[in-house]
Amino acid sequence: MRITNPLIGGFYPDPSVIRVATDYYLVTSSFEFFPAVPIFHSRDGVHWRQIGHVLTRKSQVHLEKCGYSQGIWAPTIRYHSGTFYLITTNVGHGGNFYVTASNPAGPWSDPIWIDEDGFDPSLFFDDDGTVYYCRRNGNEIVQASIDMATGQLKQPLTPICRGMCSPDIEGPHVYKINGRYYLMCAEGGTRFGHSETMARSDSPWGPWEQCPHNPIVTHRHLSGHPIRDVGHGELVQAHDGSWWFFCLGTRQREYDSASILGRETFLAPVIWTEHGWPVIGDRGIIPEYVEAACAEDAEPHNEGGRDDFDAQKLNFCWIFIRNPSDADWSLSARPGFLRLNGSPVSLDDEDSPAFIGRRQDRFEMCAQTLLEFEPHIGTEEAGLCLFLTKDYHYEIAVTVRNGKKAVVVKKRIGDIYVETSMCEVAAGPVFLKITSTHRRYDFFGGNNPHHMHPLGSGLTKFLSPELAGFCWTGVVIGMYATGNGKRCTVPADFDWFEYTSI
Repeated sequence: MRITNPLIGGFYPDPSVIRVATDYYLVTSSFEFFPAVPIFHSRDGVHWRQIGHVLTRKSQVHLEKCGYSQGIWAPTIRYHSGTFYLITTNVGHGGNFYVTASNPAGPWSDPIWIDEDGFDPSLFFDDDGTVYYCRRNGNEIVQASIDMATGQLKQPLTPICRGMCSPDIEGPHVYKINGRYYLMCAEGGTRFGHSETMARSDSPWGPWEQCPHNPIVTHRHLSGHPIRDVGHGELVQAHDGSWWFFCLGTRQREYDSASILGRETFLAPVIWTEHGWPVIGDRGIIPEYVEAACAEDAEPHNEGGRDDFDAQKLNFCWIFIRNPSDADWSLSARPGFLRLNGSPVSLDDEDSPAFIGRRQDRFEMCAQTLLEFEPHIGTEEAGLCLFLTKDYHYEIAVTVRNGKKAVVVKKRIGDIYVETSMCEVAAGPVFLKITSTHRRYDFFGGNNPHHMHPLGSGLTKFLSPELAGFCWTGVVIGMYATGNGKRCTVPADFDWFEYTSI
């Protein structure tokens, strides 16, 4: 079967993958969003279905006031003797820790903390029972054996690699393949210079023999390729004996277009040379299309559709910005609706606004909702938002202008804030819609879904990590409500949300 990359669209970066018998599990970074660390299941390593999140409680993940693209970085999932292990870093709130579970769908334990320095931790369970902990520290990879019952290191962390193709080295994973130890790392930063490198040794401590064709993956020399920034990967042997490489990458439709979807999860086949080195994809290039065998009971990834908010719990695709307040949202206050109670927190604040969103996972999409909201004053607003960070977001909202109910389009681009358009609407439900291409977003609103007012557009590139600077996420499309400094006097009730391709 021909598979189109990315394997999982939208900002699902830093994939870590394991196989347990004929089941596969995949986790990715989640940064400042909650619940943290989405986890997926597959029967064939190709078709994935989200089964939950690893970190679902505040006791597991403290994200309050964390900066954008801080929070949870680069998790690694492992399985040993009936237990699943997830190790990761909470940047700015405690450092490196791991949690455990007997069922990967959860519940997972509270954290066992290891240390505060560095990031990108990984675990390796050796055949003799020794467990190794490694991570980035400065510009080197360090390692120590660890007591998994307590999280205590059994000796001081020791440098084992200072880079093979670059002094910027991270994302280490140690494997034992055919009796030899392999160290795979990401190098060159997670943007245009990104790559993956490999070395091997007869000892988990080295010395390391570098792969003669390092880097084993990179697109840094392919400026016109539709996939860029590839690296930070995981090697997995499938149950049929074949080998596969999972990694992050970004998509661009044009040479100068931007990666608004963020860093996504890609797949490439692996073959091994007669000398025992991996060749990934097309000699280190991640292909747009992959031929792969698929299970008869393959489970599709959540592609979108309509959510009528009839369930007692949110679907797994929905996420909050940082740890949410229970007072800000409800599925039970008005059955069949998602209720958001606008707090004083706005989308411009480094806090948790009344916001629920999902990752944008395709360039051509349509997001729409039906909103019941009767604001009293102009500071009260609710609607749809395209959110990258607190400094980069667009929204179409119901509010009050000139004493009348209105729909407005607003844009925040760095230190520039502008309200670009407005139309009056009648009391009662309001339909809001956003469509997109790889170049622009278009906004529509009104009381009649068949005659909505076009309310202008916004360039997609202004919601890109390339423009926002230090930003490792992608656009999240969501519903929100805010009193912009005051609590809203009335709730915002969203009857449904629909997300489809166009």
